[in-house]
Amino acid sequence: MTAGQTSGPIYRDTRDLTPFGNGQIRTPVRDLAGGVGGILHSVLGGRGGALISVDGPVPRLKRLPGRAARAVYDAIFHNADPNRLIATGREYPGWAGLCGVMAGLLAYKQGGYLRASELLQRGLSTRNDDDANQFAASYLTRVVTTVEVAERVEVPVLFSEEAVFLTLSHSLRETGHLESALQTVAMLPPSLPAALARCSLAYSLERDKEVVVWTEGLLNADDLSAALLLIRARSLRRLGAHSAAQQALKEVLRRRKTDLALRNDALTDRALLLLDNGRKSLNPRDWLRGRPAELETFEVIRKDVEERRLWEQEWKKLDGE
Repeated sequence: MTAGQTSGPIYRDTRDLTPFGNGQIRTPVRDLAGGVGGILHSVLGGRGGALISVDGPVPRLKRLPGRAARAVYDAIFHNADPNRLIATGREYPGWAGLCGVMAGLLAYKQGGYLRASELLQRGLSTRNDDDANQFAASYLTRVVTTVEVAERVEVPVLFSEEAVFLTLSHSLRETGHLESALQTVAMLPPSLPAALARCSLAYSLERDKEVVVWTEGLLNADDLSAALLLIRARSLRRLGAHSAAQQALKEVLRRRKTDLALRNDALTDRALLLLDNGRKSLNPRDWLRGRPAELETFEVIRKDVEERRLWEQEWKKLDGE
């Protein structure tokens, strides 16, 4: 078993508190509404869309902070340019790892996936001073990164190991490094968002058997689990397990509050399953194996006529001689 050596389901999160918010299914209408809402928010004096996102107000800097803490604070919360964070990390080497990670999260939010993957990997590989770690624990706990864990499925994640590794995994996926993206997300503890990202990558790599093992026993409790069930159904269909795929799609459609886009996907996939079954039933070998008796009788009659014609030809040749 590859990608973390997991031999069972990977979606059960047993922790009391997790850093994940409610997943959202991205659609053109919601994208448009979000864009208009962002413009209005900026006009009314809200934080700019290019800045790091924060759940609630920006945390206030404590009195008499050190120069490094003050510089990093301004670079994170009042700056939209990853280059400033990189420069701050160079100025204060003990903070370089933290600055690299935050620069990567900022680049990711702005759509720079290649740069985000490079900055995040560099930041994760650089050791921080104790002051930098204390700063992160005090000021970054409300920083939110909205990560795309599967196609059209986004999850807001508070600053944490999950936020950084899911962001890195998606950035690697967008730049074509699917194997590296799968290995990155395999390091995370079990959770629905991590399972969705992992199974989506495994499906893209045609590791359908692993997807089926990882999603065994999953029920449709929310939109994230419904999206994961869709991936399971597609892997089962590709493996030829049409009955099991049908059951997975039935589970997606069971919950009435499932997002309309996911329900539509399930209905489309169910139609494709029916089409596959129809093609199988129209296979010439299967069709001839169960053809009606009258067709077999017709074949016998046609064969008798052909043999009689050949016999008459032979007879004429003999008569002519």
